[in-house]
Amino acid sequence: MNWHAVKAIYAFEMARTRRTLMQSIISPVISTSLYFVVFGAAIGSRIQEVDGISYGAFIVPGLIMLSLLTQSISNASFGIYFPKFTGTIYELLSAPISYFEITLSYVGAAATKSLLLGLIILATAGLFVPLRIEHPVWMLLFLVLTSVTFSLVGFIIGLWADNFEKLQVVPLLIVTPLTFLGGSFYSIKMLPEAWQTVALFNPVVYLISGFRWSFYGLADVDVGISLAMTLAFMLVSVAIVAWIFKTGYKLKK
Repeated sequence: MNWHAVKAIYAFEMARTRRTLMQSIISPVISTSLYFVVFGAAIGSRIQEVDGISYGAFIVPGLIMLSLLTQSISNASFGIYFPKFTGTIYELLSAPISYFEITLSYVGAAATKSLLLGLIILATAGLFVPLRIEHPVWMLLFLVLTSVTFSLVGFIIGLWADNFEKLQVVPLLIVTPLTFLGGSFYSIKMLPEAWQTVALFNPVVYLISGFRWSFYGLADVDVGISLAMTLAFMLVSVAIVAWIFKTGYKLKK
């Protein structure tokens, strides 16, 4: 393992966050706070509680997941796409560093940034509503697994994209709608039975359900199934990354 190269890439990506602090940290926190105020005020006045939890507190896990998913993808996709855009990725691919080490560096940095952002948003939410975390270890586990999984997804998008527009296609047209429809602001048990069944085909439902369970012990789906689905999604993402490097898809001139 070439740890010096891994650390160098990781440090460079983390330094980019400090250079773009407004975009990387402050902007997502402000956006999430606005979501919290608007949805909490508009819907919270009509829905006082969900399963005994105040609506404002109920939506906190969903809001954190919304930011976590989008920022994980954004951080990782831009991180690996920029070397492609400038052409320096070919120097990286020819350097004495394995594909695993390249992936570990970029995905590790993106996941770290997303994890820090999630914790900052959690602390910010605590200023608005009283929070309780019944299973803190599980909460951190879901945070880490989700950050890593969607950083891998972002890494795949960055390798696939050949222009800046394509970097935004999947997050805007697929991930964000799935998150909104995945129970971020409601329990899928509030839906008609037929739509509950449809919602179970949305992978984000399992992420949000498991994460919300770690806070309040409430879940739309059994926490074991949520964890299994998260791990399965991560393994599929790892397999796709391995295939891309093995075949050179979108990497060969």
